[in-house]
Amino acid sequence: MKAIVATDQAAGTAGMKLVERPEPQAAINDVVVQVHAAGFVNTELDWPSTWTDRSFRDRTPSILGHELAGVVTALGYGTTGLSLGQRVFGLSDWYRDGTLAEYVAIEARNLAPLPGYVDFTVGASLPISGLTAWQGLFQHGRLQAGQSVLAHGAAGAVGSIVTQLAREAGAYVIGTGRAADRQKALDFGANEFVDLGNDALEDVGSVDLVFDVIGGDVQKRSAALIRPGGTLVTAVGPTDIRPADGLAVDFVVEADRAQLSEIVQRVRDGRLRTNIGKVSSLDNAVATFNSAERRGGKTVIRLLP
Repeated sequence: MKAIVATDQAAGTAGMKLVERPEPQAAINDVVVQVHAAGFVNTELDWPSTWTDRSFRDRTPSILGHELAGVVTALGYGTTGLSLGQRVFGLSDWYRDGTLAEYVAIEARNLAPLPGYVDFTVGASLPISGLTAWQGLFQHGRLQAGQSVLAHGAAGAVGSIVTQLAREAGAYVIGTGRAADRQKALDFGANEFVDLGNDALEDVGSVDLVFDVIGGDVQKRSAALIRPGGTLVTAVGPTDIRPADGLAVDFVVEADRAQLSEIVQRVRDGRLRTNIGKVSSLDNAVATFNSAERRGGKTVIRLLP
């Protein structure tokens, strides 16, 4: 089968190659999925799990990508909850070969059914962005109706879902980003927008929850905006500054079938829109990831028409 592998950590995306690999076999509690569409984020190349296994042994060349939508083609021994021919989507384990391939072996528990009227491209765009938004808002941020949310990167793949879920939950959302992102963030439901290049972030005033996908100076300045009892949630690594009277939580997104089902239900009902940017083929994936152009949304690799 065709697959995109990482071969050289120092080379970044330039070290990605399209190669032929053997088709995977389903282990206990696994399924094999024929991948119709897959997602990838460039930060995967910085994750230790891309290069070593849990015992810190080198596992390159490793197949990249952890988001997928496709069809189950094989069941491992003891696998329950899914069936042959079923449409699924989900998030693969960080330490296993991933989804930028024609087939992937994945634990069944990391997948959820994909309704027939949700396109595979949409399904592949949801797992990391959707689960990051859901877990950051509701598990770690404990968002409640009537609260205010400062959503950084509100026009991005994660931020746009943060904005929509927070609004649906009854929150007031202040989106941030570049000046060119203003209308897009408002279209996704932000009540107002802060241009980080020209507006004073401090003019936002106090908020109950900051959802950070930027880090650095923006994260530090945001901590000062947290109301007493509020929370700074970040998905970009540990924070070295904490709100004076609140919490700071950094987290790594986890696969969760029930949450995936909640997210795709909202897509099916028209309550949630994904933010898909460029859609490319597996043959053109390496060139797509090495492109210097700015990506306005989630990049999805479509393997089958």
